[in-house]
This record gives sequence, C-alpha cells and structure tokens, in this order.
Amino acid sequence: MSSDPSSTIPGAAELDYDTLLRANLERVFNERDADKREAALAELFADEPVMYEPTHVVRGRDAISTVAGNLLDQFGPTFRFTPVGRAVGHHGLGSLSWQAGPDDGPVAVTGSDVAEIVDGKIVRLWVLLNPPAA
Repeated sequence: MSSDPSSTIPGAAELDYDTLLRANLERVFNERDADKREAALAELFADEPVMYEPTHVVRGRDAISTVAGNLLDQFGPTFRFTPVGRAVGHHGLGSLSWQAGPDDGPVAVTGSDVAEIVDGKIVRLWVLLNPPAA
C-alpha cells in the first residue's frame, strides 16, 4: 500500500458502500411494492443504469424494477435477500455478498453484487451467483 499523498484524490470523500449496497438489496430487490421500488431506484441508481446478470443484460431503472419484482413473485411471498457481512469498496467500486431464500427455509442461492458507483449512485451492477454447494 502506498502512503504517497499524490495517489489520493484531493477532497474526495469515500462513499459509504455498505449503506448503498444494503439499501439496494432491501429497498429494490426485497421491495414488493412497485412504487416504493421505483422510488428507491430513482434515489440509488443513475438515470440509465445497466445490470449484468449471468444470462442477460438489463438496461434502465424500469427494467431493473421489473426483474426485481419478477424474482420476488417467482420465489414466493417470504423470499428475500440478506446481506452477508459488510460491503467493501474504494474508488467507485463496491461489493456486497448476500444469500437468499424463504424466511422459514434453507438458503436457495448465494452471490455478490458488484457495483460501479458515480456521484453516489449505482451506474452498473454485476450480479454474481455462487455455484450450488456440492
């Protein structure tokens, strides 16, 4: 690690990656009310965000909202995403591990969200799924 002051950006405050990425899980991907989810997307995401999922690319807040709503509908009324540990990040790139499943059931899937953040908002989000346990 360098202690050279010229390697830092003067006056740049570091983001609170944990708060932002946890808000994305809770207020976007766990939110069943479409209006609340869309309000959260407007607050947390840039105007034209892109989300990269393993099987496709999703462009725009409305499309991301649709994907989140469809996931919740598909997996039932108690399905939710839960953060695992704290998000880490620096220089506009943050990562948060999570697990998901029904409130009363086993974990169905685990993964991480990796976000590029500009001006405090998510510009691009990669959803990385862990392989199923053997």
